[in-house]
Amino acid sequence: MTFTKRLHAPIMAGEVTCSVRIWRRPHVKVGGVYRLGPGAVEVTSLREIALSDVTPALARRSGFAGMVDLLKVAKHGAGERVFLVEFEYRGPSPLMADGVS
Repeated sequence: MTFTKRLHAPIMAGEVTCSVRIWRRPHVKVGGVYRLGPGAVEVTSLREIALSDVTPALARRSGFAGMVDLLKVAKHGAGERVFLVEFEYRGPSPLMADGVS
């Protein structure tokens, strides 16, 4: 799971804990661990939502100024399905230093 560079610090600080993605199909799974900086994010929840569920409050919770800002970044390819991905940032661990995640 990749994030726009400006979200890295807020995610690592625990300020951003969800992401709205527009995909053809899910690209992550619950329990999946995806590298970010010196640690990783672990997906805790994944659910499909309607585009009408994307509110200004959800956009801000996802680290964006508003819905237009979020929707410019959220669309990946030709996808039309909207997913809400919730996650927790996990700092570096000894296992990650060994190349295991």
